Amino acid sequence: MSSEANTAAPAGADPYREAPAYWQTHPVRVQALAVAVLTVLLAVASFPPGTMPEFAYAMLVPGIFWAYLRPAFRVYALTILGSQAVAWTILLSWLSEVSWVGLLILGPFTGVWIGLWYLLAWWTMPRMVGRPTPVRLAAMLGLCGAWVLIEWTRTWFLGGFPWLPLSASQWQRPSVLQVAAYTGAWGVSFVLVAVNIGFTAYAHRLFREGEKGLRRRSQEFFLALFLLLVCLSFLVQDTHDRGRYTEPLFQVSFVQPNIPQNEKWDPARAPAIREVLERGTEAASLAQPDLVLWPEAVLPLAVRGDAGARAWVEEVSRRIGSPLLLGSIATEPGPDGEVLYQNGAFVVEPINGLQPRFYAKRRLVPFGEYIPLEGLLGWLRKVVPIGENFTPGDDPVPIVLTAGGRPIAVTALICFEDTYPGLARDSAAFGGQVLVVLTNDGWFGERGAAYQHAAHSVLRAVETRRPVLRIGNAGWSGWIDEFGIIRYTALDDRESVYFRGTRTANISRDLRWVNQESLYVRRGDWFVGASAGLCLFGFMLLKTGGAGRRQDSAAPETDVS
Repeated sequence: MSSEANTAAPAGADPYREAPAYWQTHPVRVQALAVAVLTVLLAVASFPPGTMPEFAYAMLVPGIFWAYLRPAFRVYALTILGSQAVAWTILLSWLSEVSWVGLLILGPFTGVWIGLWYLLAWWTMPRMVGRPTPVRLAAMLGLCGAWVLIEWTRTWFLGGFPWLPLSASQWQRPSVLQVAAYTGAWGVSFVLVAVNIGFTAYAHRLFREGEKGLRRRSQEFFLALFLLLVCLSFLVQDTHDRGRYTEPLFQVSFVQPNIPQNEKWDPARAPAIREVLERGTEAASLAQPDLVLWPEAVLPLAVRGDAGARAWVEEVSRRIGSPLLLGSIATEPGPDGEVLYQNGAFVVEPINGLQPRFYAKRRLVPFGEYIPLEGLLGWLRKVVPIGENFTPGDDPVPIVLTAGGRPIAVTALICFEDTYPGLARDSAAFGGQVLVVLTNDGWFGERGAAYQHAAHSVLRAVETRRPVLRIGNAGWSGWIDEFGIIRYTALDDRESVYFRGTRTANISRDLRWVNQESLYVRRGDWFVGASAGLCLFGFMLLKTGGAGRRQDSAAPETDVS
C-alpha cells in the first residue's frame, strides 16, 4: 500500500477545510498556560524590587476570571498552585545566596499557602453569577476577608513567615496606605483584593453574561471603587496641612559598614571591622549628628559580656560626642552554668557609656538563631552556620536616649522583626516614639531582599504612626515618616543602596501623633476578626441564598484531546 493511501482523507471529508487550531481542540490547556504565565508575571512585577505596584490591582484577575469559567478542579488547582509556587520562588530567589535547599522549600510552600485562596475563588465565582446584588457583594467581601485570614496565618503558622503581604506591593504609594493606621496592613490587602474581583466581575459581565443596557454594570466593580476611594480619603484627612504640625526632632547619621557575611562572625576579623566602623563614624561626626546608628550584630564580639568590646564602643561615643544606637550580641551566664546569647540593640552615650538596659530580639530566625525541634533536627548544626542557640527577649519597653537636647523613647526591631505587625504595635503601645530597625541584609547579596524588607517598615510606620529609621549592614537604610512616606534613602554615587559609607539626615515628626496611638495600636487585629465574620457570612449567604440563573460559563469545561 502506498504512503498516499495511508494519508488519504476520510470519505466524505472536505479536502479544502483547514484543521482546527490547537487552541480550539485543547481550550483548557491553552487557558491553563495563559493563566499560569500571567499569574507569575503579574505577581513578580507587583512586588519590590519591581517598580510597577499598579500591577497588584490586576494580579489576581487571570485566576479569578478562569474560576468564573469553572474548569475541572484538578486542572485549576494544579495550574494555580504551580504558578504560585513558581512566582514565590522567583520573589524569594535571594535566599539562594544562603541556601538553595531553603529557597526550594520556602518558595513553593509560601506560594502554595497563598494559592489556597484561589481554590476558594474557584468555588465562589461561578456561584455568584445571576445572584441578587446583596448576595454577590457579600460573597465578594467574603473572599476579601479570606485573603486577610490567609495573610494573618502566615504571621504564626509553623513559626511564621509574613514576608510580602499584598499590601507591601504599595510601599511607594502612600496614598492607599493610610487606612493601615485603622485596620493594620490587612485593610490595604483587603481593598486590593476587592479591586481585583471588581475588575474581573465587570469583565465577565461585559463579555460572558450577555447583559444589555444598564444591566451590564457591575456592582462588584462599584463597591471596589468605593473602598478604594475610602482609602484615598484617609490620605486627605491625615496629611492635610502637615506643615503646621511638623517639628524637627534630631539629626541622625547612618553608618553602613557593608561587612561581607563570611567575615562578619569571624573573631579574627574584629580589628578590621572595628577600623571600618571607626572610619565611618568619624566621618559622620563631621556633621555633628545627635545620634549615630550602626546595624544589627555589627561586631563579632559581645558589647555586653566582652569588656574589651564595651570599652571600645564607649571610647568611640566619647570621641565623637554623640550617642550610638547599635546592634550587638549580649552574653551572660545561665542558671546551669551555660552561656546565654541574645541578639540585642544597645545605647552608648558619651558620658554615661553603655546603658544597662537594652532591647533583646523577640522573634528569632529559625535555622539562623536557633534550631527548632533540636532533639529531632540537631544534626543540622553540621550544615547550618548557627553556633549556639539564642535566647529570645520578651520586653518591648523602649530605650530612652538624649538626642537633639531632649529625651526620646526609642524602640528597636532587629532583623526581620519589622515584618511582624504585632511586634511594632506592642513597641508603640509601650511608649516608643521612634521605631529603629537594625538589620543585616548582607546575607542575600545585591538582589531584591533589601527592597522587599524595607517595604515592611513602611507598613509599620503607617500602622503605628511613628517615624521609622532603618540601618542595614548592606542594603536599605533611611527614614520613613508617620504616613509611610519615604523621606530619605541612603544612596551612593551610583544611586545604589549597597555601599560602604555614611549618610546624615534631619528627622522630623508630626506633633499630632506625639503621645497619641493609632486605632490599630489601640485595638490590634480587630480587622482580622471582622474579615473572618465577613468570610463566614458571605459564603453562608452564597450557599443558602437561592440558586442563580444558569450560565453556560458555570459549567465545568473539559479538554478535548
